[in-house]
Amino acid sequence: MKRVASGVLPVIAVDRKVSKPLHRQIYDSYRVAIANGGLRPGQRILSTRVLASEIGVSRFPVLNAYSQLLAEGYLESRVGAGTVVTSSLPEQLTASAPAGEKIVPQRGGARPVAARCSDLPPREAFPWMMNYGAFRVGQVAFDQFPMQIWSKLVARHCRSMGIESAHYGKLMGSEPLRQAIANYLKTARSVRCEPEQVLIVNGSQQAIDISTRVLLNPGDRVWIEEPSYRLAQDVFTLSGCQPIPIPVDREGMDVTAGIKKSRSARAAFVTPSHQFPLGVTMSASRRMQLVDWAQNSGAWIIEDDYDSEYRYESLPIASLQGLDSNSRVIYVGTFSKVLFPSLRLGYMVIPPDLVDRFLRMRRVMDLGQPTFYQEVVADFISEGHFARHIRRMRVLYRELRRVLVEALGRNFEDKLEVVGDEAGMHLTVLLKDGYRDEEIAERASRQNLSVWPLSRCYLDTPLQGLVLGFGGTTVRGIPSAVRKLRGLMEGC
Repeated sequence: MKRVASGVLPVIAVDRKVSKPLHRQIYDSYRVAIANGGLRPGQRILSTRVLASEIGVSRFPVLNAYSQLLAEGYLESRVGAGTVVTSSLPEQLTASAPAGEKIVPQRGGARPVAARCSDLPPREAFPWMMNYGAFRVGQVAFDQFPMQIWSKLVARHCRSMGIESAHYGKLMGSEPLRQAIANYLKTARSVRCEPEQVLIVNGSQQAIDISTRVLLNPGDRVWIEEPSYRLAQDVFTLSGCQPIPIPVDREGMDVTAGIKKSRSARAAFVTPSHQFPLGVTMSASRRMQLVDWAQNSGAWIIEDDYDSEYRYESLPIASLQGLDSNSRVIYVGTFSKVLFPSLRLGYMVIPPDLVDRFLRMRRVMDLGQPTFYQEVVADFISEGHFARHIRRMRVLYRELRRVLVEALGRNFEDKLEVVGDEAGMHLTVLLKDGYRDEEIAERASRQNLSVWPLSRCYLDTPLQGLVLGFGGTTVRGIPSAVRKLRGLMEGC
């Protein structure tokens, strides 16, 4: 397909009542837009005929304005491309340009904003999140995704796209997708649900946010795993809730410790299938204990079923929601790890009596997910491609995990301890005394390794460790990446 440069119309205020000629008004508008960066070098502008029609003048003042701009070097004509902003502007052209109105901050410090913004941690560009090197957490084996099948489904829906797909979708989400998700969850995850309980969201983060807004009030205490997913912590903080860190051991969240620490908490946020970041699986006894606590105290459980599809040493464990007979669990899932993250598609299963409240809250926040890709995913699931893809990825990730564990054992021996290697797309290594995980992560980023420092996931006393994702690595590349990691750690 031939690429056509965009013709952009800057703000041109033509006033016939002033003494300034029309061509000069047009000239000044373009000159300011170019000098201030509103029009970029190489950007195509409208033809004289189109511009004259857009602003309601004859073509002659437009021709005169363009001639002056060309003569002064603001514009240039290119064969086959029309008139474009010149590729490079001499400094003297911009130095004399009329200055736009500048916003001057108030004196005496920062301008006032909502107090809740101050409660959030600063947004930092951590070096270990700046590249897609080996061990990046959350990176999927995208090269193994069935793109040919996906492309055919996308093309099919493009050809048959109707007005419903182009308009606002239903707040709960596409009915075919909700039906497909409900069928999958009931079979594969033992979730108790019907399509009417499934709400489509843009990922687990939004699901947690909506749940917090509906279920909790400012000041409510919430159990969170220690360590845990930092962005989930931020959601509760932003809502004015008080996160209570509950330690995680090899059986998952220590419910007994949670009851001792804050029996009257209003909710618990857990990742029982594959805890992030330690990677452990919550034991059956802990699950039952957590459900009993929620039922007896009238609290809520927000279950993020993170990485539940990928379990290697045994069959997948049933969801926490499936054990709940009193509708105290909000179940959250996402397609980010089983398909790809940029799809921005997740889902939540809501107790039947709360569906209307969640729907009203969702309506205030946004008007739902784009319908088009929901329909594509619905077909991807219902035609069996989803189940086949998960089976293939389970085999691949099992092999990647095995190679990574063996390489760590050969290269580090007793210098670290591997935990959470029975499921998911990442594992964690605990460092022995003397190592600082952030220092290692920063050094690793300079060698195109993306390791996540475990200490960043703690609210209280942190452990030193590294979270290593293996979804975006290869069997052949893992041994050399581990050797590189060992080499840089020896210098710490």
